[in-house]
Amino acid sequence: MADLPTEINVVTLNCWGLKYISKLRRERLLEIGRQLAIADPQPQIVALQECFCHEDYLTIRRETRYILPYGKFYFSGAFGGGLAILSKWPIEESTMFRYPLNGRPTAFWRGDWYVGKGIACAKIRYGPAPKHIIEVFNTHTHAPYESGPKDSYICHRTAQSWEMSKLLRGAAERGHLVLGLGDFNMLPLSLEHQIVTSHAPVHDVWRILHPDSSVGPAHHHAEKARGVPVPTAEFNILENCATSDGPFNTWRWLPKQQKKLGIGKPVVTVDPSTPDHRGKRLDYIFAGTGDVAANGGGWVVKRAAVGMMMRHPELGCSLSDHFAVEATLKFVPLKQQQPNHNNSHSPFSDTHQTVKPTTTILNDAENHLIQTGTYLQESSSQGTSIAEADANTNADDDLSYTKQLVAFNSQPQLPRLPPSGYDQILSLIYKYVAREQLQLRWRAYHFFAWLGVSIGCLVAVWFVPRNFVAFILMLVSTLGLVGGTLDGLMSLLFFRSELRALKEYEFEILTAKALAEGKTPVVQQAGTEEDGDDSKQW
Repeated sequence: MADLPTEINVVTLNCWGLKYISKLRRERLLEIGRQLAIADPQPQIVALQECFCHEDYLTIRRETRYILPYGKFYFSGAFGGGLAILSKWPIEESTMFRYPLNGRPTAFWRGDWYVGKGIACAKIRYGPAPKHIIEVFNTHTHAPYESGPKDSYICHRTAQSWEMSKLLRGAAERGHLVLGLGDFNMLPLSLEHQIVTSHAPVHDVWRILHPDSSVGPAHHHAEKARGVPVPTAEFNILENCATSDGPFNTWRWLPKQQKKLGIGKPVVTVDPSTPDHRGKRLDYIFAGTGDVAANGGGWVVKRAAVGMMMRHPELGCSLSDHFAVEATLKFVPLKQQQPNHNNSHSPFSDTHQTVKPTTTILNDAENHLIQTGTYLQESSSQGTSIAEADANTNADDDLSYTKQLVAFNSQPQLPRLPPSGYDQILSLIYKYVAREQLQLRWRAYHFFAWLGVSIGCLVAVWFVPRNFVAFILMLVSTLGLVGGTLDGLMSLLFFRSELRALKEYEFEILTAKALAEGKTPVVQQAGTEEDGDDSKQW
């Protein structure tokens, strides 16, 4: 294998590639492939979401085959999960993890349940040593169709964040470099966001470089509470990583404005000082550091940027309804120790130290910090350009690693949510369980009611004197029985399966809460009084 990389460039992008629904799908995704192929810096790992059509995936693969020769399209659900991973290095192992809680089949117009959303996992080898592995987890979580107290899907999204955090943590415990990428459909510092960063040794790369970035669109209550003015479109890109709903994205324009775009029409520009009331961040890159001891150093965040902001060269439209998030991770070696000739097993053998690194060598205090904390950098107040919100182009010269290391070292290596956070999750679970139990009962009643009506209609056919009345009765009987049967199957299969998944979710949260409180998790023993307590077992 070639020399080990000292930097890794990562890109995540929601392609908006829904078949029959997304406008100009083929043209846009072809251009996405072309732009990835000529991007600077050259991407080495790319995570795609909403790439539902295999032909679009193959199109992007053809365009990027020289820089990203390896790739995997993930098949899931009835219509596909829309997830794909491209890589410069070989993919040794992959799997598609389906979310246990992911929408409802009754909401067929939304489609989340039918596409089988989950996490696309890939194990990528970039070097010969056992720990020269990058584990990539690419996801597109359930869309937030509702908001506020009426958001019945918030329980699903917190459960999906929980599942992601478990996979990230497991990979980190194996000593691999961990990347969590995708469209998480959540706001920064929301409960879903805190679950990921609290239960896995990873950090949100954008907030490492921009700790004061927004926590939602300007009208969101959490953002209003910060007391900051409404940001401009440019500021939202450079500082807030607003990948969705901003004025620079033509797919968020009004239909009247979109009509100005097209082949042969003049380019329509957007004033960077335009107030951006709706722009928000839904797309994320979460990163760990890898096994510092085994690799002789750790991965840090050198750069984070908003990308794929260019327009289609002929159509004039944005390439997707989301912009991309890009990041550059940099390997920082530990300080070289004096060789011990009495020990042939050097901790730096077969690691990044076999290559002459061009990165900074740290002192002993920094060595200690990189091994006990997450070695990530601080933010820079200097901006760059609108097309690439580069947090720092000269990170080695301008940033103090030690200051950030001390800050991260003051946190537990694997922090947990406060007990109130777990209580909030449990409250969401119990509220949703009550809703689903009610749905289960009503759909069972619906089935039996229509069964009775259907039988009654069939009996009535024998006594009606006119044929058209008999036809109406048969039609009502047939349609009613079909609808009732579907509801009966939903009650018998879907809602019972979902309630069991919620039980597992509740148990895991209760266990985590006990550990956060310093208590020993209690597992119900066979033969105890709780066995007969339906209120505790739903």
